[in-house]
Amino acid sequence: METLTIEKKQKQKAFRKLGFTYLETAEIVVALKQLFANYHVHYHKLRNFHWNVESQDFFELHQEFENEYNKVQERIDIIAERIRVFGLKPSMNIEETLEMSTIKEVKSERMQASDMVYEVLKDYDILHDKMLDVLNTSLEAGDNVTEQIVTEFMRDLEKRNWMFTAWSKS
Repeated sequence: METLTIEKKQKQKAFRKLGFTYLETAEIVVALKQLFANYHVHYHKLRNFHWNVESQDFFELHQEFENEYNKVQERIDIIAERIRVFGLKPSMNIEETLEMSTIKEVKSERMQASDMVYEVLKDYDILHDKMLDVLNTSLEAGDNVTEQIVTEFMRDLEKRNWMFTAWSKS
């Protein structure tokens, strides 16, 4: 009986990447791709906010939006590389990205600075939910590396949420 279990486990390993089953790998990568897509749309919104912000807070927000999109660009790269670690490719075209993303584009050239900050905060809620999805999926699979990556993302996101929230109350 025990020999049969060992043989079954050995057969399962044939479908594993880094010690994860095919199903575990697929679940982790799907969650990562959803985060990846949302980060892409968020990135483009931040770029547009950076270019189009106008107010007495121009210098501050112009710089903060730039800081944000640079950080998001790093996160996108980290996620793409993590997907590659699983032997898959992170490629998605713009149409697929927009379909998969819960974050939606906005017309930033008509927005007030405070509305831009509100949009960033709204995006943070969505990103946080997507990070929780990745975190839960990685925890279920025992994927400590993805867990640590996303935990660091969450730590930074929560801090930036606090800062933008504090700014919006001024």
